Amino acid sequence: MSSPEIKAVAALDDDLRWRMYSFIRAERRPVTRDEAAASVGISRKLAAFHLDKLVDAGLLRADYLPAGKVGRAPKVYEPAGVDIHVAIPQRQHDVLAEILLDAVVAKDVREEAVKAAGQRGENLGTTERDKAKLGRLGAERALTVAESVLARYGFEPARESPTCLRLRNCPFHPLAAKAPDLVCAINQAFLNGILDGLQAPTVRAVLEPAPGECCVRLRGE
Repeated sequence: MSSPEIKAVAALDDDLRWRMYSFIRAERRPVTRDEAAASVGISRKLAAFHLDKLVDAGLLRADYLPAGKVGRAPKVYEPAGVDIHVAIPQRQHDVLAEILLDAVVAKDVREEAVKAAGQRGENLGTTERDKAKLGRLGAERALTVAESVLARYGFEPARESPTCLRLRNCPFHPLAAKAPDLVCAINQAFLNGILDGLQAPTVRAVLEPAPGECCVRLRGE
């Protein structure tokens, strides 16, 4: 018997569905069938078929916009807001993470946790810098490099301006909801550590919480 998680992953094992799902996530608003179809260059009818498959798999939810004076109300789609995790054999990393988070809170070792996060980020940034053989980085170039790195870690970065990088997803959810002050501080230290490792002193990770997004943005001077 297929679990809901495996069903969801299987639904995305199709290039058209994956591209439409990625497009809808990036839009951050309800998307019509016509818009989804145009994003991948297929017909509205074929897009409807694939979109409904994603709804059946629990990845999208569908609704209708208010009807206008003429015509039917258009059907729209947006992410269902669920996290999909598949591990074979089954692992419980989230349980371990919650236990460690409880320990950090109970023992009041926030300073040590933030320091460790900064060091982890710096190691990552240094590795990236050495691998790419980066020279001196100005703010805009540093944000471009950081955008590539953070995309691999699930932050879903989006360039808001030449000197600002939004992070549209919090990879540490739902732990961030359980202990926001601690987790957001760890997140900020981790991201600033990456920037330190990249040797990008003109860019900083700043706390700017926004609903449905990461609590941190990267800003250049």
